Amino acid sequence: MANPAIEPTPLAGGVPYRLAGCRLTVDLEALATNWRALAGKCRPAETAAVVKADGYGLGLEPVARKLLAAGCATFFVATPSEGVALRGLAPDARIFVLVPMLGDGAETDIAAHGLVPCLNSTSEIAVWESFCGSHGSPLPCAIHVDTGMNRLGLTPAEARAFAEENALTQAIEPVLLMSHLACADEPAHPLNRRQCEAFGLAAAEFKGIETSLANSAGIFLGQDYRFGLVRPGIALYGGQPVTGHPNPMRPVATAEARIVQIRYARAGETVSYGATVTLRRDTIIAACAAGYADGYHRAASGAGVPLRSGDGAGASGFVAGRTVPVLGRVTMDVTLFDVTDCGEGAVGRGDWIELFGPNIPLDEAARAAGTISYELLTSLGARYHRRYVEAA
Repeated sequence: MANPAIEPTPLAGGVPYRLAGCRLTVDLEALATNWRALAGKCRPAETAAVVKADGYGLGLEPVARKLLAAGCATFFVATPSEGVALRGLAPDARIFVLVPMLGDGAETDIAAHGLVPCLNSTSEIAVWESFCGSHGSPLPCAIHVDTGMNRLGLTPAEARAFAEENALTQAIEPVLLMSHLACADEPAHPLNRRQCEAFGLAAAEFKGIETSLANSAGIFLGQDYRFGLVRPGIALYGGQPVTGHPNPMRPVATAEARIVQIRYARAGETVSYGATVTLRRDTIIAACAAGYADGYHRAASGAGVPLRSGDGAGASGFVAGRTVPVLGRVTMDVTLFDVTDCGEGAVGRGDWIELFGPNIPLDEAARAAGTISYELLTSLGARYHRRYVEAA
């Protein structure tokens, strides 16, 4: 039962600092700098921004507002609900919905909020044509043509047939032709060139409308891939666009975990669930209040986790000027780090260990967990104290 004599910390607006076991710092100026750098690189193509999945886990509202202030005028979201939320923040922006959910009435909300659906199949085209017909005028849409990913989109033959038919009927108003690269983060992959050539042929059937092929990695494949509009996502948020190449983007997100206990264990003792780690030396252990419930994946343990690939090295954190390894299995709410090499007394209860950020690169942390930066960001849990800064 609450004690009426003690004033509680208000919970509105996120997790208060003093109650949080982990914190997330988002450098909004770095986000804007990344967008401006890509926009400069891609001119004369327009540079949009992909802000789906709550701005890649960093918060749709602050992310969208900063990108708007930086000059971004076109956005991509995944679902109609995301589009409606974004419209409230960006009343004058162009907003494309990648997975528009047509057929169950979503078309009414899409039209009412001025969103542009990306039509991924002939059935979606039919629904949108019918909806436009019932309202007496064609409404804008994007046409997604599949050039080799086999996920969403019309086949090239279907796209060609639609272009010929719509030129006569003008039942709907395509304003963008788009496709998606499957292997852009591997520059030497032959599918990249095949997709680019296939998209060029499709674009020839849709004269007079914008074209878009390149995602973050596609931007770095060169001018041939940029067409009229590029759609960066992970690069905006500091992720490495191209595998095996230096990351030109500024880090945007820093995740940290609060140390809640320092404990001492002897050589020969075991650590965490499953006793998968036996200590080889007397060890200083920092127990931190973050775990897989916070999106710090169990696979980052690097020890005794079934289905994990790799050599089992596991993830590391950063504290007191040193990189420190995860020790034993990551648990739901607590992760252990070996801070012995920091020295006696260098790390204490209440200090913060960086999980990823300027010292532990986002992609490095993701690889240690056997995953990718996209998943690490979008898995961030609700228990973080979030703060947004204009400069790191």
